[in-house]
Amino acid sequence: MRSGKKRARSEPGSTKQPRSKYSDNPPDFASLASLYPSFKPFVFFSGSRARIDWTDYNATRELTRVLLLHDHGVNWWIPDGQLCPTVPNRSNYIHWINDLLSSGIIQSLGGDGSKVKGFDIGTGANCIYPLLGASLFGWSFVGSDFTVVALEWAEKNVQSNPHFSDLIEIRDSKVPPQCSSVPEVENTEREKTIQEEAEISATVKSDYHDNKSFIEPAVLLGVVKENETFDFCMSNPPFFETFEEAGLNPKTSCGGTPEEMVCNGGEQAFVSRIIKDSAVLRQRFRWYTSMLGKKANLKLLISKLWEVGVTIVKTTEFVQGQTSRWGLAWSFMPIARKIIAPPVVKKSVLSFMLECIKRQYSAVDVLQSVEEFFKSCGASCKLNSSTFSVDIVASNDQCNTISKNDIADVDSVRSHGYEKQSLDGSSLQVPEYNLSFRILVFQQMPGTLLIKGSLQQKDSPLSGLFSRVFGSLEESLKSKFCR
Repeated sequence: MRSGKKRARSEPGSTKQPRSKYSDNPPDFASLASLYPSFKPFVFFSGSRARIDWTDYNATRELTRVLLLHDHGVNWWIPDGQLCPTVPNRSNYIHWINDLLSSGIIQSLGGDGSKVKGFDIGTGANCIYPLLGASLFGWSFVGSDFTVVALEWAEKNVQSNPHFSDLIEIRDSKVPPQCSSVPEVENTEREKTIQEEAEISATVKSDYHDNKSFIEPAVLLGVVKENETFDFCMSNPPFFETFEEAGLNPKTSCGGTPEEMVCNGGEQAFVSRIIKDSAVLRQRFRWYTSMLGKKANLKLLISKLWEVGVTIVKTTEFVQGQTSRWGLAWSFMPIARKIIAPPVVKKSVLSFMLECIKRQYSAVDVLQSVEEFFKSCGASCKLNSSTFSVDIVASNDQCNTISKNDIADVDSVRSHGYEKQSLDGSSLQVPEYNLSFRILVFQQMPGTLLIKGSLQQKDSPLSGLFSRVFGSLEESLKSKFCR
């Protein structure tokens, strides 16, 4: 039973990390191709726009390599088949943690705060978070993992960057901390050597498959040493329950082994283990955090957090291109400053997830169905396939038809006038009794889409009607596309 102690309000964060290099400046493939000959063969042009084939693992891996080198001065490589991270998305997570640390919402662990130490749960062969944290902010890290290939290649990537290699420790999560050791790896100075060795490591099978008596490795308890304290931990948990589910998206190829992609119960179960460990370690970490691939998991996980007695919960959404992820953070530290709750307002932005989508359907099918849904009641629609959006203008009567609600809201807006920006930037007068909004479709992960709706008139008193219309759309799409 939860105690009656007053708790801090969970506050959603921004969908953008303005301090991230990639917030408003996505990678320029053409420029990178001109600077890095090894990347050039993977770049092609569609009209005037440079692109890469996201289904080509070699292309996505080479993009990650040149971005880390060009933007962060980091030498990096991974063997075939290991999970290849996207740099902009990972950078967003790192910047959000920096925002949490500098917010002053909770008390510090002591000291002057100049030396920040993080713990990366399941760092992988790519070791992306410690490398970014060390290069961007000078943070020190412990990165944990348990497969031979992950431990070996994380260490190789650390030692390939001698300018900050002393900041990062790679720790085996299957070995008790007092006995923990990782074989030293010779400093690799030549990028070619790293790539040649990767071809050999790619053939090594992990303990996960070879050891029939395999015991699931520790998360935090048993890996964190006695009296060790950290400013934060972070995790990019296994999103999926089966490896078959992980391979459903034919539009991307980021690799990934079963150990990196799959665990019993998926990400919800994995993050629940972090919560369970945090309830024991409590103030040994200032912030506990994890990334999530499914927004639907937030509600249950947040309820678990309040049950174990956290003092604060923070959430955010990471949006990069057509991909959304969510960040969850919590702490047991005392609140250092009062959090002023924002005034309650009607939402002008709404969203829902389409999960377990039938295999024969794609994001394009969903987008076209959104357009058909609103056209069927006579609303004006404009579909933009390049941005995966539909702009809609619907009358009050049309909205009420959609939401099966005959209550007219026209009178409540007679004194209001609005203007809508057309796609070419010109200003079009929208009748005051019309609702103007945009629906966007985001690819999340295999079999999952995020549907987001936003009012074009942010202060519209018709936002309540917009909520009902959006709810009807959710019901329709889930009925048609979800298993």
